[in-house]
Amino acid sequence: MKIYISADIEGVTGITDWDETEKGKSDYNEFREQMTAEVAGACEGALAAGAAEIWVRDAHGTARNLITSKLPREVRLIRGWSGHPFFMTQELDKTFDGVIMIGYHSRADLDANPLAHSMSRDITHIKVNERYASEFLLHAYAAASVNVPVVLLSGDEHICREAESVSPQITTVPVMRGAGGSSISIHPKLAVENIRHGVEKAVKEKIGACRISLPDHFSVEVRFQSHIKAFRASFFPGIRLRKAHTVQFEADDYFEVMRAFLFIL
Repeated sequence: MKIYISADIEGVTGITDWDETEKGKSDYNEFREQMTAEVAGACEGALAAGAAEIWVRDAHGTARNLITSKLPREVRLIRGWSGHPFFMTQELDKTFDGVIMIGYHSRADLDANPLAHSMSRDITHIKVNERYASEFLLHAYAAASVNVPVVLLSGDEHICREAESVSPQITTVPVMRGAGGSSISIHPKLAVENIRHGVEKAVKEKIGACRISLPDHFSVEVRFQSHIKAFRASFFPGIRLRKAHTVQFEADDYFEVMRAFLFIL
């Protein structure tokens, strides 16, 4: 069995402030350690469920956060940004049996996580077929485009509820929730334990039940904080400026949606 893990940081337990997410800041190392621990717990759960091969995508910021020596030996770790349109699921293809998402967070324009955003802090919102899109939704669709199910997601409470609304059989592990500029979180060790047990059970029992179907057509809207960025994005082929801050485009192939994001976000 071959498992893919995509890891972010703004949904790990305890996280509250942007300084805790950025290399070079004094608070960063503690949460780099927790991100690594939660990913390692997911790897251990997958191995206990029978995974023979695990690929881990470091998908936050510089994509150089996870501490390699603290991950199991079976792991292949993807670091840095290649420029591939799959972003947080780079290298994912049909040879994988399932995807696990660790440390995911609520989308922009919500108060469910003090660090809520969608792909970039410059984005007010992204809509796909009139549905507000989180990083979970965008990458769950990427996985579906290569026929791989997302079997488990951990992160803040709201992104867990969103994942369940998209894929009712998905296993979710909420580890924190936002309240204004604060976060309310479970103990770091409990988060790791819950993720490990959740992954083991989900991989053993739910892979076949978690597939989602892609829409036949995609109507996409992106609203930028800056009207200048919207104007610039409008020159990408097929994209039109709808309002000062907002662009729209249409596609039948989801890969074309992600390709457009690669150049405009």
